[in-house]
Amino acid sequence: MERNLENVQSAYISAPDYVDRLAGELAGVVAVYDRLILTDRPVQEVFWAHNVWKRPLLLPIQSISDGAKQLKAIQRNWSLYSVAVHRRAALIQEQLAQISSDPIAFPQALPRAAFGSWTLLDANTLLASPECSSPFVNGDAQFVEDRVGPPSRAYLKLWEACTLMGERPQEGDFCLDVGGAPGGWCWAIQKLGARVLSVDRAPLRKDILQMPGVEFKKGDAFAQRPSQFDSVDWICSDVICYPEKLYDWALEWVESGKCARMICTVKFQGEYDPLIARRFADIPGSRLLHLSHNKHELTWMWKRAESTGRA
Repeated sequence: MERNLENVQSAYISAPDYVDRLAGELAGVVAVYDRLILTDRPVQEVFWAHNVWKRPLLLPIQSISDGAKQLKAIQRNWSLYSVAVHRRAALIQEQLAQISSDPIAFPQALPRAAFGSWTLLDANTLLASPECSSPFVNGDAQFVEDRVGPPSRAYLKLWEACTLMGERPQEGDFCLDVGGAPGGWCWAIQKLGARVLSVDRAPLRKDILQMPGVEFKKGDAFAQRPSQFDSVDWICSDVICYPEKLYDWALEWVESGKCARMICTVKFQGEYDPLIARRFADIPGSRLLHLSHNKHELTWMWKRAESTGRA
């Protein structure tokens, strides 16, 4: 599919393996290059994009040096997402300021310098967006991983969500971790100094259960109701359940006023349901998206309006 590229107003990099799903969210698709989808509409709210190019510019170029010159004239920092004429694109990028793609040592803050994204559509056509939605290169969140402490790589979802929120559990916070076994999210929260109550029908891994500040309760995650708590700083859920059940439970906590922040994975066990995704996104204070470390799921991030950032 390719229509008039002169009218491109926004572009989107999909999650790997979810190009069709992202395209289905979008109106006005004019072209698809690998995972990069171009549209002739202003920025649209989508859930399956890893990065949104908010102000794409179509730039005819005469040479490699001309391409680099035109990009530098717009701004200093650029990141390449290569979809065609790869060697030529790489040679242009070599003439630009280097953007670090090194893994982040969480909870290290993201670099403050913003950068745009660009690509070559063909040898003489460059598409560049000075402004993008993701602070990560091409929306790909990379962290220095701990391959010893946590029982799985699921903790990376929590790290990514906290990084995007600009907030994280801190010393003195009380966190409710539901569906927490074998303990990856519990491990990540405890390492930040917060107290954790982890609830699941299955036990935590023994060494995580013995970590200071960790309490375990065997039982149904969704039996944990606002009426049982004075207040909770964070609720974290990576539980496997139907999205509708999670929504009803999460909404009860939102409406109770007893929780300040929530991070929940919304898992789709069968066909993807855009209507339930929309319901999560419509809760005031919400952000819903597919993280780099998600699979067939979205991550819902929410914070109460009066909650202040504490990065």
